[in-house]
Amino acid sequence: MLRPFDNYFDRLNEPVKGCLLALKDFISGFDDAITQEWKYSMPFFYHKGKMLCYFHIHKKTGEPYIGFVDGGLLDFPELVQEKRARMKILPINPEVDIDLALVGSILKASLDLRK
Repeated sequence: MLRPFDNYFDRLNEPVKGCLLALKDFISGFDDAITQEWKYSMPFFYHKGKMLCYFHIHKKTGEPYIGFVDGGLLDFPELVQEKRARMKILPINPEVDIDLALVGSILKASLDLRK
């Protein structure tokens, strides 16, 4: 039986499914202390027990994004705040190659905030 975290991906259609599965593997492998959790009906990634980021589908655009929990403290022009106070999101276009260097830079900056 699949965990709710894994079930989330099975319900998605391509190319969103493949895109988020690739990002899941990248984020999970970025640091040994990153764990996968199911919270608020979304796949979350925790670092040493604290929320780091999550996947969600934007209600208006229908495109996936990575939400960074402490995104409000990050300064990357690719991150969008919208009406969020604490978080910023990184919109992901599933039709183009993922900029893993950018995702890695944002993850590193997020982890550096915790030090």
